[in-house]
Amino acid sequence: MAATGFYAFRYGFGRPVAATYALFTVVALGGLARIPGTGRQRAAVMTRLLPVCWVLVAAGTYLSVRTWSAVVGMLVVGFTLAFAAVGGPRPAGAAPGLQLLYILPSFPPYDPGSLGDRLIGTTTGLALFVAAEALLFREPAAPTYRERVARAAVVAERCAAKLAAHRDALSGTDVLAAQEASQSLRSLSVPEAERPAGPGVRARALAHTGLATRTLLGRLAELPALPHQGPAPEVTAVLRAVARTATATASCLRAGTSPAARQKELTAARADLSAVSAGPPATPAGAFLPPAVLRCHAAVLEIADAALAMGAAADLAVRGRHASVELQPGRFWYATTWAPVLWWHRLRGHAGRRSVFFQNAVRIALALTAARLVAGVDTLPHGFWAMLATLTLTRTTMGETWSTIRLALVGTLAGALLSVGILITVGSDTTVYAVLLPLWMLLGFTVGPVRGVGWAQGLFTVLVALVFAQLAPPTWRLAEVRVLNVLIGSAIGAVFGVLAWPRGGHEELRRTAADLLRRAAEIVVATSASVACGTVSPPLSRAPHHRCLQRAIVLAESAYAQVQSEPTPPFGGSGRRVRPPALDWQATLIAGHHTLWGSARLLEPPLTPLNPAAALSAGMLGERVAGRMLLVSAALDPGDDTPVAATPLIDPALPGLTAEPPGAPRRYYATVAWLDSLMTDLTRITYAVPWHPSARTTADTS
Repeated sequence: MAATGFYAFRYGFGRPVAATYALFTVVALGGLARIPGTGRQRAAVMTRLLPVCWVLVAAGTYLSVRTWSAVVGMLVVGFTLAFAAVGGPRPAGAAPGLQLLYILPSFPPYDPGSLGDRLIGTTTGLALFVAAEALLFREPAAPTYRERVARAAVVAERCAAKLAAHRDALSGTDVLAAQEASQSLRSLSVPEAERPAGPGVRARALAHTGLATRTLLGRLAELPALPHQGPAPEVTAVLRAVARTATATASCLRAGTSPAARQKELTAARADLSAVSAGPPATPAGAFLPPAVLRCHAAVLEIADAALAMGAAADLAVRGRHASVELQPGRFWYATTWAPVLWWHRLRGHAGRRSVFFQNAVRIALALTAARLVAGVDTLPHGFWAMLATLTLTRTTMGETWSTIRLALVGTLAGALLSVGILITVGSDTTVYAVLLPLWMLLGFTVGPVRGVGWAQGLFTVLVALVFAQLAPPTWRLAEVRVLNVLIGSAIGAVFGVLAWPRGGHEELRRTAADLLRRAAEIVVATSASVACGTVSPPLSRAPHHRCLQRAIVLAESAYAQVQSEPTPPFGGSGRRVRPPALDWQATLIAGHHTLWGSARLLEPPLTPLNPAAALSAGMLGERVAGRMLLVSAALDPGDDTPVAATPLIDPALPGLTAEPPGAPRRYYATVAWLDSLMTDLTRITYAVPWHPSARTTADTS
């Protein structure tokens, strides 16, 4: 399609400017952009980007007449497009291609009068590429995230129905099915195009639905056999209502039917079990129900809470602000918030030096600005290529940047030598170049991405020689200029790779995860103390008390997203080559969400103080779990270079967690169930976390 637009304008209409923009628009959006999804999904995204392409071409055309305006424009446009990655995988994938559409008109000829031809060429190239993506690349679409969650909800329904019918723990086959369904919702198992990563209401709610479904599956799999003594009908009623809610959730995600009726049924069954578990008024619950029954009730109430969150989030994901299910304001704070405000929340959450999206935006904006300044001040021939090299070769870590630059320079040099041979042999016969161009484009765009950056740069060097040989009288010095530009662009990328966060997202992920667990530990201690004394302190009485932890979760999620695209760092903090620890980073994120949800649930009024023994036990357990969180946090923090041993950081079972004070009420067992789930998350995080001896000392004395 790139060759079609180029030939139509160059030889059919005699408009070389339009031909150039038609070709490079396809190169930008088809070669540089990495928009995830199927051909039709990519075509839909690029169609919506057409007005953005017009704005970028027009801005680049008018700002290029002066070097200072072009440089300032590059700084603003470069940062804005790179920072737009906070909107999800599609904006992130489109950003490099859009950057090129501003860079292309920023160089000679400085001719605002040719803006019409430039826009015509851009539009034609985009239209041809959209048609090719939609019609020629009809690869089968992967299951959507909604379908994945619906399948997981069906598995949850089967598990809950079996527990209600047989009152025995799930079989190994059922547990394995629950685990597989849960794993299918992890971001690593979901194609980028299907991940609900946007800032809007529906995307947030769909991500919330997946998280709640994973929580429900985990709690169903861990539920022990139900005791046969005590008020079993209420427990069975809750589990049956959970099964029906799971079915309604799957139906909502697939057909759009409302789960409101099943949500009300589950809410009523949950309230009945909660009332039975709490016991008659003014009578200690422990005097009537044995501890085993109360533990069972607490676990089943946790399951009901996860199912209610799943159904409500699913309805919100499908219906948006018109959801029919009653929502909890604190948990679904975004439900009634307008889209611009949600975007502002997302942007503000990443507007800091700890955000990897902010780091990437600053790095690429400064590098492109420096390249544009050098090209403008020194009147670098074909300075566009220098900026293109800076854009394509700058990486998020210094080691990866240097490795990429070495391969790119070797490939460019090889391509330049081949270009010189072609230009000297063919001379000014444009017919040969016209015949070679589509064949070479096919080779470059198929072989280059597969064989690596060296091959890509070499093939692209020959490609640009074939293109410009048809636009102006060819000379072998064109290849020389290409090598010079790539060398300058690579040097600029390397400099800013050193100056701006050269270690990439690996250490940033460790830092943000450590901060997340520190924030979570504070809430665990405060919540346990509030449950023990039966009062809510002012910071815990309002929804904003969770904002610090929510922001920590946002930053950790963004760092986790970047790390998935980076290679594993080869060196430890002391410079020695070490094996990276096996960490379940998503368990860290789930621990943060569990802390938020559990705290809000336990502090729902009315609150009554625990008896002295239960209050003392709840406070001690909360402090122990918080201490383990701080211990894990200290081990994850990259600031400590103490030699570490590859041993588990915590024991799978926390001593004292199963201790049962006499006469403990239902709220005590609900608190213990919450703390136990947090301990499970911590155990998953630290399966093979290196243990810092100094971190243990700090945590044990806190």
